[in-house]
Amino acid sequence: MEPLAIVWFGLTDAGIIFVTVAGAIFAVTINTYTGVKNINPDYIAAAQNMGAKGGQLITKVLIPAAFPYMISGFKQGWAFAWRGVIGAELLFSFLGLGFLLNVGRQLSDVSQVIAMMLVIMIIGIVIDGLIFKKLEDKVMSRWGLR
Repeated sequence: MEPLAIVWFGLTDAGIIFVTVAGAIFAVTINTYTGVKNINPDYIAAAQNMGAKGGQLITKVLIPAAFPYMISGFKQGWAFAWRGVIGAELLFSFLGLGFLLNVGRQLSDVSQVIAMMLVIMIIGIVIDGLIFKKLEDKVMSRWGLR
């Protein structure tokens, strides 16, 4: 994606945003599609028999039933986006973790490279623990799996 972003946007922040969004969108979209496709047809038929139509069917049946898949997509999307941001910063940015990682590599400063790798890893783990773990726990308890 980076070469395409360089051609389209040059070395700008728009290139970083493009790489980040492009890295995440496919995982989120595919998992959401899979979640909707795997909904038990009986749920939809029951909701329709009770009078649910259009927006109500989507908000009350489809989204809640597909939500576990959507969470998986969000989690994968976050991972792809986070890697995309770091990769894009290596190429596009003059400030950021990817840039500092690249500077450490160019200067053969192993301690800086390891420190940046640890910071990147810790941020990823913290975001996963603060956001996705809590969200997964709520969904698991909602579906009676915990």
